[in-house]
Amino acid sequence: MYTDKVMDHFSNPRNVGDITDASGEGTVGNPTCGDLMTIYIKVKDDIIEDIKFKTFGCGAAIATSSMVTELAMGKNVDEALKITRNDVADALEGLPPVKMHCSNLAADALQAAIEDYKKKKAEKE
Repeated sequence: MYTDKVMDHFSNPRNVGDITDASGEGTVGNPTCGDLMTIYIKVKDDIIEDIKFKTFGCGAAIATSSMVTELAMGKNVDEALKITRNDVADALEGLPPVKMHCSNLAADALQAAIEDYKKKKAEKE
């Protein structure tokens, strides 16, 4: 049912945790399935130099959270903002159709964290 890549990111998730002085933070959830994700980003000169996540959910939710952090690390925030749920699913070499909403949540949490960063940055200027 799951690809080897999904199982690897579920069993050995990357970038788990939080960032206490995060530049941006985004939390999203899906009340239907109960998944809840928070992405934390640390940004310097508009580059994501650190990213962490905390996820309460199924194996696919954990795997997509892990993968989205890998996809965004080191990217300019505007470039990272373009990461889609399909990018996440493709990087994991596919997800079962009933689990595609998990990759949607991971991409949404990243976008929420970037929007939070941009809002905070604009308030400082």
